[in-house]
Amino acid sequence: MEAINRRFTEILGGSKQFIVPVFQRDYRWTSEQCRQIWKDILRVGGDDGGHFIGSIVYVKGGSDNVAFQQWLVIDGQQRLASLTLLMTALRDHIAETQWSGTEDSPTVDKINAYFLKNMLETGDRRYKLALRRADDATLRALVDGPRPPEWDENASDLIIEAYEHFRGCLRDPDCDPDAVYRGIDRLNIVNITLEHGTDDPQLIFESLNSTGVDLSQSDLVRNYLLMGLNEAKQTRLYNEYWREIEVCFKASGDSFDSFLRDYVVHRMKSTQQPRFNRIYQEFKSFRQQKCEESLETLLLEMVPIARFYASFLGLASVSELPEELSDAMGNMRKLATTQGPLVMHLYSLYKNGSLSQEDFVHSVTLIESYILRRNVVGLSNRGYWEIFARIARDMGSDLESLRVVLARLRDNSRFPDDDEFRQALEKGNLYGLWICRHILDRIENAGQRERSPVDNYSIEHIMPQDILDVSEWQEMLGDDWEMIHRTWLHRLGNLTLTAYNSTYSNRPFHEKRDIKGGFRDSAVRLNKSVRDQDEWTETQMRERGERLVSCALDIWPYHGADQKQIQEADLQELRTRATKKTSDSLDMDDDVRRILGAILKSIHELDDVIEEVVERDSVCCYGPGLFAELLPMSYYVRVMLPLDLSEIERPEGIEVDDDSSWRSVPRRVHRNCRLLVNIYEESQVTAAMPIIRQAFDRQVL
Repeated sequence: MEAINRRFTEILGGSKQFIVPVFQRDYRWTSEQCRQIWKDILRVGGDDGGHFIGSIVYVKGGSDNVAFQQWLVIDGQQRLASLTLLMTALRDHIAETQWSGTEDSPTVDKINAYFLKNMLETGDRRYKLALRRADDATLRALVDGPRPPEWDENASDLIIEAYEHFRGCLRDPDCDPDAVYRGIDRLNIVNITLEHGTDDPQLIFESLNSTGVDLSQSDLVRNYLLMGLNEAKQTRLYNEYWREIEVCFKASGDSFDSFLRDYVVHRMKSTQQPRFNRIYQEFKSFRQQKCEESLETLLLEMVPIARFYASFLGLASVSELPEELSDAMGNMRKLATTQGPLVMHLYSLYKNGSLSQEDFVHSVTLIESYILRRNVVGLSNRGYWEIFARIARDMGSDLESLRVVLARLRDNSRFPDDDEFRQALEKGNLYGLWICRHILDRIENAGQRERSPVDNYSIEHIMPQDILDVSEWQEMLGDDWEMIHRTWLHRLGNLTLTAYNSTYSNRPFHEKRDIKGGFRDSAVRLNKSVRDQDEWTETQMRERGERLVSCALDIWPYHGADQKQIQEADLQELRTRATKKTSDSLDMDDDVRRILGAILKSIHELDDVIEEVVERDSVCCYGPGLFAELLPMSYYVRVMLPLDLSEIERPEGIEVDDDSSWRSVPRRVHRNCRLLVNIYEESQVTAAMPIIRQAFDRQVL
């Protein structure tokens, strides 16, 4: 590597060409950056000093011509492109205004020959700077001048914006082209040239861009994958694979970075969500671990997954996906987009034939059902990304394995069952939930080939929100109208969709039913049962709510996992956990260890399938459900059982209590083990076993 401090004008001098490789990002400077460099140029053009503007790093390109050199730009393309655009603007300003100065002043011919074109070369070599795709075509059109052409829709907006910005600056009456020319000449750059086979361009690139301020994570990944290849292979792999991936996420914020994050997690079967500023490092680590896989093989796999992921986010459609699957993904996407690793896993199973189209659709429906049911019953939606990553890691290659994993989610991550879901739908304040509209829309159109156009409809309360001054509603509801109104107002049975929300207002029921555009005229299926009613009371709201809840249970099904498979999965997990640590690792007195050993020996005599799982301070016994937690104390063993004190017969000579008399039971794992049995001697084990057996016979699953 050779680093030399040189003037910018010296770097461009001679017959040479700087090529921005395909792995580099497009031109990114806006008017803000152009304004700053313009100020720097004017300032340095008015004094005798210089101004340092950074570095340009490049490596020898493909040309072996002694008289003509090509260089691949590793870093500094934004500065090179911006200054080239400024030179082009200065040339065109001189041509347009017929400005002339001294023999040292800039002219159209000088700028063309020194800074924009290789006058003795032809074809692509004619240009001093070659950018990427639309950027390059736009820059060439400007350099070829003298007047900019009519731009088509594929032209680079930022290239044009920068050029026009500099043209505007040059039109300032106080602007002196000589001062601008001097200022450009006094710009200093660290000129860094790399040796093929000796210097690692990627390491140098990373060190120059360590802050990550200007480059996205996907920019860094692209450079990492393609930078070390020869120019021909870079161009081919970019055009055949990476460019197609880029197109999927064009103009979509940080979705490309999200794709790369979720793809790495999918491939590595991880459950840790990488921070956004660590995606490149995680991808690099993944690539180094999968080094036996060729880059082309990797990119070949990534392209269809990227198309699918973009479809999952609603950025594009994937033509090979059937309509039923696309619809299911659209319904799921309206609730969340944090299930990236899981949908990638399902798509991979679908593509390799492990998952049928029907099972893929049902899998997506189950994910939607899981999210929606949890929202309806009021469970937290935080941590979904980690939950879905864990599901992807734990499930196998078929629908049934997904059902089992969903069934095994417990506590705050659980899949609400039909009873819990029904209760919340029938009696909850549905109107107060952000998913209320989604529920009504899906009930309206689920299973229908001719969808009702309700996208722009409003949620309507059949019994209005304000009936304080509407005597007809009060009389219809009866003496308890205030309580009925308060109870049923926001429940599912009283909600519908309409395009006539403002027309309905808080009119009496018969008017809302019979006016033009009223419920009798409505084509909305949700209103079918409303238009035939003579009154709208608690009875009608309850009956309609029950019908809609029945529809909801069909639309958003329970996981339906086989109980035997759930128990087998639980047992397998317990066996895996049991192999990781033994009770010997727990810190305790030798006498206490002997008591613990005696208890465990007697417990294992209860059945052949009992598993010991050693936690940080205790031993938990499963068979497969939890039935005992053994906690070594300073001079005895505390046996904790999922029983109530009222359920047992107290054995003679054994200390038995429940946790209600304790402010807390420190170090225990399972809070549902309420009964405490303290064993001080090995001889007490036999007397305690009937209680332990009672807990074993009533295992907590």
